[in-house]
Amino acid sequence: MNLYLVQHAQAKPKEEDPARPLSDAGRAAAQAVAAFAARLGLEVNQIRHSGKTRARQTAEALAQALSPAGGVVAVSGLAPRDDVRPAAEALAAEDRPVMLVGHLPFVSRLAALLLAGDPDRGVVQFRQGGIVCLAREEGRWLLAWALTPEMAAA
Repeated sequence: MNLYLVQHAQAKPKEEDPARPLSDAGRAAAQAVAAFAARLGLEVNQIRHSGKTRARQTAEALAQALSPAGGVVAVSGLAPRDDVRPAAEALAAEDRPVMLVGHLPFVSRLAALLLAGDPDRGVVQFRQGGIVCLAREEGRWLLAWALTPEMAAA
């Protein structure tokens, strides 16, 4: 089972727009990463996001290119400072590829918990709008690959 972790793409500053929608650069990066992932044949059953505008817009850009069968859904527990343990426990029951679109430090802490058993370990450096793929094999998580917006634009 593959898990795709995504830090939302670049958002507008809070001073410019308190809702923090994606900036033009963030929207372009999310679309480029989504198109590149689709060309690679990435398959995902469902894309879940935190419900915050910037995460929802990033998830929608990815969904437009990847067409997940389970659609795009907002779920609780993916906010920046949420405890990652409930999400990790829920992932243990998943058997189809899932994408989570969230925020730092949440996605970084979740990756660290799954890969190293310690959410404070800091084992993956995320890029806004990029995808980090973790693969679960024989009950343990491994880092499979990462795709940055710069790679997708090249």
